[in-house]
Amino acid sequence: MLEYPPKILIAFGETISGNEKIYKWLLSNGYPELAALSSALRGSEEAFEWLIKHKYPHFAALDAAIDDQEKAYEWLKKHEFHFLVIFADACRKKKEAIFWLSKNNLKIFITIAQKIKTYRDNQTFDYHKIHF
Repeated sequence: MLEYPPKILIAFGETISGNEKIYKWLLSNGYPELAALSSALRGSEEAFEWLIKHKYPHFAALDAAIDDQEKAYEWLKKHEFHFLVIFADACRKKKEAIFWLSKNNLKIFITIAQKIKTYRDNQTFDYHKIHF
């Protein structure tokens, strides 16, 4: 996720908050993986499967790791997606991860993590999604 420009990350964060216009913009302007990740984070099994099918299994694993699925968390570690492990921890409000993001001047990811946490804390999910 570190490779995306800040304005794209801000747009991605807005999709978590339900901004459909920006979601559609991401989808049609070269960032379908971020649109799919947003949908997966919001509970879409179809988007989760799209991520896997279109060679973004790390984003599918991120979604599952944020859901506290240990196998997905371990998969991210095994495949050396260190930043996504930290980001998943930040989405679960782990202080060490939030501190790391802050210390490394990655505050945009703290904001996105807060949006994800807020959204998920206020939703009911179907935990029958594919498990790692």
